[in-house]
Amino acid sequence: MAVKIRELRKEEYPLLREFLYEAIFVPEGMAVPDRSIIERPELAMYYENFGSGEADCCLAAETDGKVIGAVWTRIMHDYGHVDDETPSLAISLYREYRGHGIGTALLEEMLHLLKQRGYRRVSLSVQKQNRALKCMNGQALCR
Repeated sequence: MAVKIRELRKEEYPLLREFLYEAIFVPEGMAVPDRSIIERPELAMYYENFGSGEADCCLAAETDGKVIGAVWTRIMHDYGHVDDETPSLAISLYREYRGHGIGTALLEEMLHLLKQRGYRRVSLSVQKQNRALKCMNGQALCR
């Protein structure tokens, strides 16, 4: 499967709602929340008015003309908020594309982009049970 990583186009910004829902970690045995959960203010801040902030950056993973994942950043007072100079990061792939290194490639490209734009660090809020945390193996996000 050939995957292309590119900037998410403005007309594709509504996809962030879908990817935010896909990013919600549901522990084994727990019920999947209703899609309306992303309308809550503490989650809607991840996509509302995206593109209006200086730190609003988004990369998409695409295969066969379909966006299958995204990584995006913005400065907001979310669960992982550090300070007003550190963007928070969200990353998500459709379930069937997980485990193939696509998320890692998205993350690496985003870190490179943020470094080019002068950001020295980024924040990611993740639950301890999330498999993605284990995949990171304790690595620092910005190098």
